[in-house]
Amino acid sequence: MSKKQSRTRKGESRTDWVPATLSEYDGVRFLHLDSIWVQGAMRIRKPQQLELEYIQRMLAWMLWRDAEHLSGGLAVQLGLGAAALTRFSHKVLKMRTTAVELNPTVIAACRSWFHLPEDDERLTVLNMDASAWVQDPANLQTVAVLNVDLYDHDAASPVLDDEDFYRACHGVLEEGGLMTVNLFGRAASFARSASRIARVFGSDQVWSLAPTKEGNTVLVAGRNVVVPDREELERRAANIESKFAVYGLPARKWLRLVRPLPMSIINQLHSEPHS
Repeated sequence: MSKKQSRTRKGESRTDWVPATLSEYDGVRFLHLDSIWVQGAMRIRKPQQLELEYIQRMLAWMLWRDAEHLSGGLAVQLGLGAAALTRFSHKVLKMRTTAVELNPTVIAACRSWFHLPEDDERLTVLNMDASAWVQDPANLQTVAVLNVDLYDHDAASPVLDDEDFYRACHGVLEEGGLMTVNLFGRAASFARSASRIARVFGSDQVWSLAPTKEGNTVLVAGRNVVVPDREELERRAANIESKFAVYGLPARKWLRLVRPLPMSIINQLHSEPHS
């Protein structure tokens, strides 16, 4: 999700979209927004395979869902990127899928170069602001899985990262729904973002995976999710690896990397005055 604001002669605001650009290396196609920063990637001969490690980890929500319900409900991506999660939700998991992307050149690039199909009975791609979508009363408690990956063209920090936004995200989740958030950015603070999410979801409903080597930390938050015991989580991880073996999802590794919120954040939340 990326745009630049400029002014017309009459002083009215208009939007200049940062154009989506492409590069290719060693069989992988990359999406950029007029910068060196990678906004997404796809292995050309295996378009459904998730090329980037942090994108794989955005599927860690699968550990919190019973195996029988992995494909149920609505999956929503806020920020399309190279459409990797959208393709996976739609083509592999066979979920009803909605992607919300503000930049029309990203949608066009994904349709032309990243195997994003046209809308059908299970897929809807919306050219609109993610904040407006989560604040729409029509979307309250409709979403089973929410993937949030919203960065500008410089990948400096999340475009939407305040409590009001996360409160709206909590609102669109159904009971037992799950949100994954990519918290990466040169100027972003994991503790700051995680605290904001924990204030909305509750500290016992927020977990994170250890950072990738590129610095992406994926956070998982639930709406009244019941966490199973370790034995059940291990069974689920093994099932994910077996069921999606062709896609190479390292679910048992995810389980080893999952952490509760750091005590420093929890202590800070407990010390804050109640409103």
